[in-house]
Amino acid sequence: MDKNETKVEIHNADSRDFFKDFDRREGDVVISDPPFNIKYHYEGYKDNLPKKEWLDLLAEVCAPPCVMILYPEMMFEFAARIGMTPTKCVSWVYPSNTPRQHRMVAWFGVTPDFTKVGQPYKNPTDKRVAKRIAEGHEARLYDWWEINLVKNVSAEKTAHPCQMPVEVMKRVVGITPCDRVLEPFGGSGTTLLAAKHCGKAAVGVEMNAEYCEIIEQRLQNPTESSP
Repeated sequence: MDKNETKVEIHNADSRDFFKDFDRREGDVVISDPPFNIKYHYEGYKDNLPKKEWLDLLAEVCAPPCVMILYPEMMFEFAARIGMTPTKCVSWVYPSNTPRQHRMVAWFGVTPDFTKVGQPYKNPTDKRVAKRIAEGHEARLYDWWEINLVKNVSAEKTAHPCQMPVEVMKRVVGITPCDRVLEPFGGSGTTLLAAKHCGKAAVGVEMNAEYCEIIEQRLQNPTESSP
């Protein structure tokens, strides 16, 4: 494999401009946790676009094959906008004192391979399970993921206001067949960090320069960047 094939890069730009002339090739898959258009406070981005404009934006820069992370009703709207049904969906749940405790992960135009990533056993003290753990096995990955949100006290927390857990994105990237990950909404860089963990090339775009600095720092941090 060419050494540049595993390069992870971030570009400070508007994704609509960046991807307009981008050479998207076979093996590229968009993996994105986009803005939800719920009036969240991001620096330099208006998170309350008219719904049609928001859906048009997602359809433009997140064209299939893609993996999207959205609230369920938003995912249905996105699917209708691009005229495609998902090949697979996963429920990501997080026990927290928030109005919502559930997001959907959906694959469009690409089918995930759940054998590529495992998860910890739920009953590690069971003798048979303990033996399998000792032998280096993990439980199979199901379509129901319970992973906590990144909180202010989380070790991985950055200054970005809406940060995805690395574990969620490592699972998504790890089971998605692709040669290169494209992330039009770089945010705090979790998708790019997950790609680096998984040994996959990635191209991220983020319009806010300060968020780009956060991403660069995370990618260069040995603690976060090491698998």
